[in-house]
Amino acid sequence: MEEIIFDVQEEDKNLRIDRYLANQLSEQSRSYIQKLIREGQVVVNGKTVKANYKVQPFDHLTLTIPQLQEPDILPEDIPLDILYEDEDVLVINKPKNMVVHPSAGHYTHTVVNAVLFHCKNQLSGINGVLRPGIVHRIDMDTTGAIVICKNDYSHQVLADQLKVHSITRKYRAIVCGNIKEDEGTIEGPIGRHPVDRKKMAINEKNGKSAITHFKVLERFGNYTYVECQLETGRTHQIRVHMASKGHPLLGDTLYGPAKCPFHLQGQCLHAMVLGFIHPTKNEYMEFTAPLPDYFLHLLQKFKK
Repeated sequence: MEEIIFDVQEEDKNLRIDRYLANQLSEQSRSYIQKLIREGQVVVNGKTVKANYKVQPFDHLTLTIPQLQEPDILPEDIPLDILYEDEDVLVINKPKNMVVHPSAGHYTHTVVNAVLFHCKNQLSGINGVLRPGIVHRIDMDTTGAIVICKNDYSHQVLADQLKVHSITRKYRAIVCGNIKEDEGTIEGPIGRHPVDRKKMAINEKNGKSAITHFKVLERFGNYTYVECQLETGRTHQIRVHMASKGHPLLGDTLYGPAKCPFHLQGQCLHAMVLGFIHPTKNEYMEFTAPLPDYFLHLLQKFKK
């Protein structure tokens, strides 16, 4: 059970309490917050309230988040495209339509299910039973390189490298439109979208610092092939940042056009290069995940 306390500020006056809490807690959905309110887990100035209560300056809020009952996550014999493996780390090339770790609606056929089988439970336990070995993640329809840690020491070392932005993460993407600049940097804090809870957005008030460097590799008139390098690693970072420039990723129906002319399954985004200092060898290692077939076919089509 977790108890979180808030003191309402003047600028939030008259916001519905469910909206206020959703803005404060980007990792929680508004529907989940409404459920907690209905269950009496939100107290304002010592009294329970309804979801349409409008907060006032100096309101004292207490939110209680019950401890979740975590389901059993079972090993599954799912083939892995292994780029590198030793006794400390496993680097794989994740395919499309595969979730990294279990979550609501996705408790099977995830990367975690696959690595539990492959590693025979020899995984770090720092992130709990739902995310054993998982240091970072990529979206379900993003392909490419991710690293899994086999022990807590390796996990902590790589987590520390992520924190100071020393891990190399280079992506390949195809975006809509013709980017004028040859290269550039996009800076904009990313947080939960204030209206659409399924989306992230550049959120100056509640977002976390986010920096993406991009470089044009090739132009195809209506589309541009780019390399994006992450300095930070926020949820949907490249997708949000490129859309903010007016160049959403091709196939990204969440941040771009609702229809895609190429019948794609999600955004054209591939985590191509992953580099880090090995936790026990103490030397820099870099891995490259080859572009998936659908991506290569698109590039060939545009070149013709």
